[in-house]
Amino acid sequence: MQTTTALVLAFALSLGATATGCGTADSAAMPGAPPSSGGSDDGAGDQPPSEPVKPLDATGTYALHSTFDLATNLPGTAGAVVNTIIAATDDNDDPTRWIVDQLIAQLPDGAIKTVLDTGELFLVGYLNDRVLEVAPDFVSTMVQVGHDFGQIATNFGLDETLALTRAGDRYVAVHTVTGAHFQLGNQDARFVLANYRVANIVVDNIAVTMDDTGQLAIAAHDVPLAYGQVLRIGLDAAIIPLIDPSAQNLGELLDHAIDCAKVGAAIADAVKQLTSLPIGGPALFASACSDGLAAGAAYVYSKIDEIDGPALQFGLTGTARAVDTTNDRAIDAIQSGTWSGTLSYAGTPTPLIPAAFFGERR
Repeated sequence: MQTTTALVLAFALSLGATATGCGTADSAAMPGAPPSSGGSDDGAGDQPPSEPVKPLDATGTYALHSTFDLATNLPGTAGAVVNTIIAATDDNDDPTRWIVDQLIAQLPDGAIKTVLDTGELFLVGYLNDRVLEVAPDFVSTMVQVGHDFGQIATNFGLDETLALTRAGDRYVAVHTVTGAHFQLGNQDARFVLANYRVANIVVDNIAVTMDDTGQLAIAAHDVPLAYGQVLRIGLDAAIIPLIDPSAQNLGELLDHAIDCAKVGAAIADAVKQLTSLPIGGPALFASACSDGLAAGAAYVYSKIDEIDGPALQFGLTGTARAVDTTNDRAIDAIQSGTWSGTLSYAGTPTPLIPAAFFGERR
């Protein structure tokens, strides 16, 4: 009995083992059976290869803003303008001597002019005693004009555009100066050249390269700047309105700072003490004072105009970082720009103090 039971149990175990082996083999051989998750990594599950990254594109027009420092190589004639303004305030008897000089220069040759020439020292002293009455703000006004003019002459900015078109694996640029800007204290004033009848400065066919990281290189090119015209804009549109909002030019500023009617009356009184001859009168001297102030302003402007005899030539080479801020592979901004090169005036080049610039797509 025991022997029979043992044989039955052994037979059952043998059948179970055979069935298990057959199930494994059949499953592996069945068509369409899923592969075993424990199989080896043969690359069948890899993603398709990604597309190449699109290169950066700088094509477009950018608004540029450059700032120049000419402190160490300011053209001499610009310094002459500052000196002319300072000359009206730097002597102990200024402003009265300057006013009297301008007034006498406007009188026709004759007895009146001879008397005033002869007695100029007396006239200056006489008028000087009344300076707070006839020109209370003249000295402070002219000192401020001289200081501010010196500031914009040595440190000013240009507003520009840089238009880039692709040429093979490089770019060709058109660099255009469209405006100027000046920093006076905490005031940043910007002016469009065309609004002052000054033509844009256009330089074309400039080679530009950009590498895969966005490093931009702008080849050497010359920008001939009408420096005197830029300074004239700075004087009339930036400096003078900050001192006297009702004045639009230097002549009006002087006219508002000096009361020529009172100057005329004071000069007429002084002339009576110089001669017993009935020559001149308050109206004559007041008119000569007004004409003299206009002539003084015109002289300053003539010195500014002389600056543009030879053009101020900027020989510029630029480097900058082009940035794609929207991740569309098109450049949107130009950052950390630096102009280097030379500054030439009347044919004499000097090293340009490196100038900063930046820009954004228009």
